[in-house]
Amino acid sequence: MMKVKFFIIVIISVTGSIASYAQSNLLNAKIPEEVGLKSAAQLISDNDKPLAYGYVHDRDILMGKTVWEIIDLSERINFALYYPLDENLGADRRSLYNVLTKAIKSGEISEVYADSYFNTKKSYKDVQASLSRVDTTDAGREQVNAGIEVSPQYILRSDITAQDVTQYKIKGYWYFDKRQSELKYRLLGICPVTPDVYTMNSDEKDYIELFWVFFPSARAVLHEAKAFNNQNSAMLISFDQILNSRHFNSVIYKEENVYGDREIKEYMPNNSQNQLLEAERVKEKIRDFESDMWNY
Repeated sequence: MMKVKFFIIVIISVTGSIASYAQSNLLNAKIPEEVGLKSAAQLISDNDKPLAYGYVHDRDILMGKTVWEIIDLSERINFALYYPLDENLGADRRSLYNVLTKAIKSGEISEVYADSYFNTKKSYKDVQASLSRVDTTDAGREQVNAGIEVSPQYILRSDITAQDVTQYKIKGYWYFDKRQSELKYRLLGICPVTPDVYTMNSDEKDYIELFWVFFPSARAVLHEAKAFNNQNSAMLISFDQILNSRHFNSVIYKEENVYGDREIKEYMPNNSQNQLLEAERVKEKIRDFESDMWNY
């Protein structure tokens, strides 16, 4: 009897979940245009906001450490941040890169900076300059020298797309909240890493930080944008949830330190294994602080 009740509860939960996400009405649609149509009640339930951060007073922070990490998009667990590359899958299916650049272009995300210290702001025009390059072939240059209008086939245009994003760099703050006696993490910034548009067609590419977004200011946009859920496509998850819950794999490449926040590779050059071990040491140092609080 208990098994029957449990099975009924699961069926009801799954059915209710399917009705509340992007592929709602999928099983009831008579034509493709009806897929995704939601009832008034569903629209009201979807009209929510990202979970607000609680206020943390500086005196409640017993320990705090800023770290910078790299999210490698070639790892399977990080695919939700990379795919889809095809924008024709639907308005609700976009890669994180496309969500960020579209929101910067529309002005929904305005806190965009040149570095992770958020000192120098970048406009969309500044960002666009790093995304596209227009050049001409030798034949086109001959036309220019001859005073002739350059033929379209001699104009070369290179654009950075979501496919070119290889990594994301993130900046976050680990802290121990003595009021709640808990080690917590607050994401502060995120940055896509791509080949330099001027070297992307060469054999040896230079990789650059395109821009840094101050994460708290972008939460509303990232909450509305949904990523694919590999376990259940009817249960999409927002980018805000993925990043805040740290549902990704990353490697620490820098921590704030007395040496001007130098990177690990600066004091451990030419040894990737030692760099990874040092990254783990930094991570364990932060984790051990919480466990040491309960040892007497």
